[in-house]
Amino acid sequence: MHASAPATFDGKLFVRHLTPAPGVYRMYASDGVLLYVGKAGNLKKRVSSYFMRPLMEPRIAAMVAQIARMETTITRTESEALMLEAQLIKQLQPRYNVLLRDGKSYPYVLITAHAEYPRLAWYRGARSAPGSYFGPFPSSGAVRESLSLLHKLFHLRGCEESYFRNRTRPCLQHQIGRCSAPCVGLISPVDYAVDVRHVQMFLQGRSSAVIDEIVALMQRASAAQEFERAARLRDQIQALRTVQSEHYVQGASTDMDVLACRISGESACVSVLFFRNGLALGSRDFFPRMGVDAPTPGALLAQFIAQYYVERAAPTELILDHAPEQPDLLGQALGERAGHEVRIKTQVRGDRARFIELAGRNAEAALATRLASRQTLEARFADLARLLALPKPPARIECFDISHTQGEATVASCVAYGPEGPMKGHYRKFNIAGIVAGDDYAAMEQALTRRFRRAAEGGDWASPDLLLIDGGTGQIARAEQVLDALCVRDVPIVGVAKGPARRSGEETLVLAHGGGQLHPGSASPALQLINAVRDEAHRFAIGAHRRRREATRERSVLQDIPGIGPRRRRMLLNAFGGLAGLQDAGVEEIARVSGIDRSLAARIYAALHG
Repeated sequence: MHASAPATFDGKLFVRHLTPAPGVYRMYASDGVLLYVGKAGNLKKRVSSYFMRPLMEPRIAAMVAQIARMETTITRTESEALMLEAQLIKQLQPRYNVLLRDGKSYPYVLITAHAEYPRLAWYRGARSAPGSYFGPFPSSGAVRESLSLLHKLFHLRGCEESYFRNRTRPCLQHQIGRCSAPCVGLISPVDYAVDVRHVQMFLQGRSSAVIDEIVALMQRASAAQEFERAARLRDQIQALRTVQSEHYVQGASTDMDVLACRISGESACVSVLFFRNGLALGSRDFFPRMGVDAPTPGALLAQFIAQYYVERAAPTELILDHAPEQPDLLGQALGERAGHEVRIKTQVRGDRARFIELAGRNAEAALATRLASRQTLEARFADLARLLALPKPPARIECFDISHTQGEATVASCVAYGPEGPMKGHYRKFNIAGIVAGDDYAAMEQALTRRFRRAAEGGDWASPDLLLIDGGTGQIARAEQVLDALCVRDVPIVGVAKGPARRSGEETLVLAHGGGQLHPGSASPALQLINAVRDEAHRFAIGAHRRRREATRERSVLQDIPGIGPRRRRMLLNAFGGLAGLQDAGVEEIARVSGIDRSLAARIYAALHG
């Protein structure tokens, strides 16, 4: 690795000592901010192009003028450099690179590794839990739709382990024909294993083989005069044939993604159609941030693909509407990471050409909608600056809200908005503790203190250009106290108080430091923006509060009783059919459970009855 950090960077001197090997280079500004990450088959030749050319595009020249130091990392091959570049861009988010903003991991269908009765479930996150994963799917909606269909067809359980272990009678899912009730033994492990195997085959695209097996089972049941079972299998076959005809996509004979790119000025959209095992899983639109130069659609697709598939295996085929830069190198790098051959195609006919056309129309429509939305958003920001007499439209708005249920599991949310909309990577939640239950003022004070202390101490969050508080005069006064105590200056504070009828558009804006009140009205673009930010803070706070409350309630009171471990807790719950049954039991009844003496039973009874 080479590094240099003089006061004024001498690019020609730096290039003189570079190797011609493949690798990745990084450019840094004087304040340590990463400007750009690039890859090269020949580091010496590629880096020298920034300093040896007499004429450069203005944006590239502006970037080069900011360089204070450069670093390089040598790789064994150019394909390795390509994947390292994509990984660094995703992790470090350089200022001048094309950047794919795709923070969420993708959902999967998971069949757990339960010994007798595996669970069929929705899953998102690192694939560390034992079991079989199918996907990824483009959205959680696509997974939930698939799960609903699979539960109807094969009746596998979808409940959590704790719920499954403590059932004493079939649940509603069994009654509506979506589960075979393995929790109470209404199906044997052998028959359940057959259903599990059929689900796996179906998700692998082998629906015809599943139908053939069920037809054979139906015929055997009929020959054995088990006519009710034969009728159920007949209905399952009919349902599978219906699903097969509705969901099979002609021409999608292999796993493939179809990508189309559209660019308009400084904005771009990449639309991806997903096909797995002959089934269409849906589509997703991406809006990568443009880099230092205006890339062609092919160059943008190459950078998008490298970043997108750095964290997930590429399918067998990628069908593109524009030829990417170095397609062979890109396919080789993706194949090495995926563990199978990845073919990149642009010249296609028939059904694949139809898919490309469809992806292109999706990209055009999504980009047009985004541009119109951005223009509306810019107008709202400009109107907000006029309404609040700000010197310029705010680049970052933050809004705080409090959520709780009668003081239980209080959570404060902080959402951030910029000229391009929600900045979800900067959302934060604060679990509130140590206050009187239901004291919203104290909760707001704690959240603001924790957030702005980081700004006052030079933390990783700078102060916003505008602070919105969901509340009126009292909340504003508390916010003023917090910021004054932390010596945070020049942050305008605005309270958003609901009108008498609590109708949207009738809000009163309360200005800090005695600035008075404003009543913009529902037609005001500024108030529409404020309401959008406030509603997002409210949504985020409610979601965080519900998750915290559910986590608190899921914790059994038995876990806090000394002498009660997982084994005894399970025995107690099984003996009484759950916590409700245990609460109805007396000390003598509890003491009859194996391993529970009378003194322990008395402690359990006391804990359950407060």
